[in-house]
Amino acid sequence: MAEFQQEIVPINKDDLFIILNHPNALFDYPVHYHPEYEINLVMNCTGTRVVGDSEEEFGTSDLVMVGPSLPHAWKSTAKTNHVITIQFSADMLNYPMLGKRIFSPIRQLLQDSAHGLSFEGPEQAAIKEQIIALTRMQGFQSVTTFLEILSLMANANRKRLVTNMYEQELGMSSKSRRISKVCEYIDANLEKELNLSEVAALVNMSDSAFSHFFKKRTGLSYINYVNNQRIAKACDLLAGTTQSAAEICYDCGFNNKSNFIRIFRKKKGMTPIEYRKFISQMLIKY
Repeated sequence: MAEFQQEIVPINKDDLFIILNHPNALFDYPVHYHPEYEINLVMNCTGTRVVGDSEEEFGTSDLVMVGPSLPHAWKSTAKTNHVITIQFSADMLNYPMLGKRIFSPIRQLLQDSAHGLSFEGPEQAAIKEQIIALTRMQGFQSVTTFLEILSLMANANRKRLVTNMYEQELGMSSKSRRISKVCEYIDANLEKELNLSEVAALVNMSDSAFSHFFKKRTGLSYINYVNNQRIAKACDLLAGTTQSAAEICYDCGFNNKSNFIRIFRKKKGMTPIEYRKFISQMLIKY
């Protein structure tokens, strides 16, 4: 399995979905994945799109939906890139409301997005119009428009699977009870030291055996996974609270501020303060 980068998405359990509206995107992020669904509308540029094992050229308007943990990236040398990204939890497929018959097309859409879906023609234009409108909405109207976008996508005739071959499960898709136990423990104790030996002992494994097992199941080293979870928590606190970067540093389990800033910059390409400013300008939560 290739070593793709895991993106830290600024969404929490209280958000139905989030929107990032980036009128001057740089497309400098490597091929990456995350456990959330993503709808990506790319405008005013051309370039190359990677989804799973597929690499294709895209035109001046590109609309794609990718499912959880499916690697993806857009590349362009243009200076006019405008990207609107909608992200929402993988848990949506299990929402009781989606079990109703009327939502069956949307359930199928979510399942098909595991291979990536590309939308074209007049139907793309109609969905694009709704996505742009959504960036200007607040309150309950935003929820109905979000569902309308999913419905339009689900019932679109001119959509196609981007990749049929990519089947590799990534990240938290493993069903291992031992991995689930470990990850639940890590997430509940991020502010603590989380010594590898102590965590390995939870599943009765030696340090070396656990390290190999964890990397094989998640695609990430133990320390990389822990840092990703800590940075994810830091992103949520930076976006949703007024806590200082120093307070967030220790709340997320980092032992000093300089180490926190170094790891944060490595994962996000900016400092915590820069991220808070960026996210306040680009992010809308619902």
